[in-house]
Amino acid sequence: MNALRPAQPLLAPSLLSADFARLGEALSLLEEAGNCIAHVDVMDGRFVPNITIGLPVVASLRKATQLHLDCHLMIVEPLRYATEFVAAGANWVSVHQEADPHLHRTLSAIRAAGAKAGVVLNPSTPVETLVDLVGDFDFVLLMSVNPGFGGQTFIPRVFDKLKRLDALRTERNTPFFIQVDGGVSADNAQELVRAGADVLVAGNAVFKAPEPIGAIRELVSKMQQGRSI
Repeated sequence: MNALRPAQPLLAPSLLSADFARLGEALSLLEEAGNCIAHVDVMDGRFVPNITIGLPVVASLRKATQLHLDCHLMIVEPLRYATEFVAAGANWVSVHQEADPHLHRTLSAIRAAGAKAGVVLNPSTPVETLVDLVGDFDFVLLMSVNPGFGGQTFIPRVFDKLKRLDALRTERNTPFFIQVDGGVSADNAQELVRAGADVLVAGNAVFKAPEPIGAIRELVSKMQQGRSI
């Protein structure tokens, strides 16, 4: 086992695809399925062309579950709000490289507030933009669709980025975990983990499935197979 990677891969179902009127039930479903954290997509209508949820909802989610809350901030001025999401209950907070001219400061603030700090890269942003930040983040989230909406088609060239990012942590001998978000399904989960992913974000593949718990367990099984090869 590569000691630079977490011991087991993890699934992060995205609440963006759940029924917003029944988020408590969605959290209970993830708790029942196991091997999950809750991925929370925060969009401001400025950095991406959609508006979702904010701090009050995250605070309510925190009261409703013991699951880790993984807050993906698709917002401008992330430094202004990142630590507020930690205070609201987020365990992981990720911000976009493209949105933050002071990324080191933001990552440091998230860590100082007590959460894991992550960097998100859009499909067109090369992993090489992170070379001088290795060691300052806990994870990288690779977008495999253009951010802003759920249910999009996976962009295959992300596999190459994933392999380059995995090689970067080996080259620097620095542990961090890698997330992939967008178009994740049972068809590509195994291959994504084999290429270097540690956490997969899945929305429609879970919450739009006829049997969401069964879908989660299939995804987790595929991910574990990707680690065993």
